[in-house]
Amino acid sequence: MIIKSILVVCTGNICRSPMGERLLQHYVRGVNVESAGIRGLEGHAADPYSQLICQKHGISLEGHVGRKLTTGMLRQADLILAMESQQLNHISAMAAEVRGKSMLFGRWLDVREIPDPYRKSEAAFEYVFGLLDGASKEWAKRLNR
Repeated sequence: MIIKSILVVCTGNICRSPMGERLLQHYVRGVNVESAGIRGLEGHAADPYSQLICQKHGISLEGHVGRKLTTGMLRQADLILAMESQQLNHISAMAAEVRGKSMLFGRWLDVREIPDPYRKSEAAFEYVFGLLDGASKEWAKRLNR
């Protein structure tokens, strides 16, 4: 199957999934990448620490607006990448038919789950960015063929 669209999912769609979305956009060629949150903070910009850390690494979160995950988004995506196993369970409960195309963002890392840095330190966001960056590069190796 050719992957033409990826949906990145986290909890609020203001920390991890916006970073993951923009990193995948940076590394993966010819794929539409979007993000949403299970309890998406609709209309919110990315967390200030997410913006700061991404900016330090040359990635812009400019224009990001939080969205709440819908079954339509799940069905439209060719690949769904969640941060935690619990989110994969939630995705399956929302639309059982998408389970086969839903995986952990950190699937190719030793640390498979990407922890939520929300309301934590700048260092926590930096750590999460590093995980997301490493995972994005691994996805790019597999998708840029």
